[in-house]
Amino acid sequence: MGIFSFLTQEIAIDLGTANTIIIHNDKIVVDEPSIVAIDTKTGKLFAIGHKARQMHGKTHENIKTIRPLRDGVIADFNAAELMIRGMIKMLNKKQPLITPALKMVVCIPSGSTEVEMRAVRDSAEHAGAREVYMIYEPMAAAIGIGIDVEAPDGNMVVDIGGGTTEIAVISLGGIVVNRSIRIAGDEFTDDIQEYMRHQHNIKIGERTAEEIKINVGSALSELDNPPADYIVRGPHQMTALPVEIPVSYQEIAHCLDKSLSKVETAIINTLEQTPPELYADIYKNGIYLAGGGALLRGLDKRIAEKTNLPVHIADDPLHAVARGTGVALKNVDKFPFLLR
Repeated sequence: MGIFSFLTQEIAIDLGTANTIIIHNDKIVVDEPSIVAIDTKTGKLFAIGHKARQMHGKTHENIKTIRPLRDGVIADFNAAELMIRGMIKMLNKKQPLITPALKMVVCIPSGSTEVEMRAVRDSAEHAGAREVYMIYEPMAAAIGIGIDVEAPDGNMVVDIGGGTTEIAVISLGGIVVNRSIRIAGDEFTDDIQEYMRHQHNIKIGERTAEEIKINVGSALSELDNPPADYIVRGPHQMTALPVEIPVSYQEIAHCLDKSLSKVETAIINTLEQTPPELYADIYKNGIYLAGGGALLRGLDKRIAEKTNLPVHIADDPLHAVARGTGVALKNVDKFPFLLR
């Protein structure tokens, strides 16, 4: 630590489609939904994170809620910049006399194009970052899970986030084979909304679909410890009168089946492209699941049955990527796989 180290603030950001997590000094200091509420008259930030999420779907014409990221990449540049700035302000609750220069490590989907990476870099620089490094999400997830990524050993990581599912085989500090598909938590939420509309003739919003997914979301139609049915309230599509419908985990397993099959297909395609020596390592080590999607009941069992490989869920799947990004921040000079 140099004499002027207080002039530089080092932060790691997991800029996710659903949640943004900021790590500072090895601690999670910000963990908020990736959503902002903007005053449409002035264009200024009205609310951010949890407060903005509570407003989602309930705003009037002067307030607009925006999710700046779609499918893991920045869809609204201005909103993303406001969100990053606002979340960094949460970190510095006491305004310092001198604003420290920021050194950031941001994680990005492994399928990001040059343009998408440039958008992340520009947003970070506009929010005050002096140095910006980037790390691919599956690599960050592997580090966060506790895998020795620099060992000559093959490990497969499946990170199911909000916008993308990242599948990668990692060895010797690099990604050997990877797939990034835009089927993840958001797609599951859309499936639930569609199912409720068709099957029960009830209109539900994004937040309610998310609650259904959390409470009765399942990848299998038979579970050892099934959750209780979740009660959904909303307007009937034909009559517009209020209805109350119990939803079971079997129904959700049925409605998510198509999307989950696409995730399984992507995992099998990645395994097909894996060199034989690394495949042998994966057979021994198994597949590691991270990201919010890993919390879907029975998903590990379903993937294990499909691939005939052992499947392990990370200890804290929601924060695995963020923790890995935090480790990368401390070892910026040692890790050659960081993108500058």
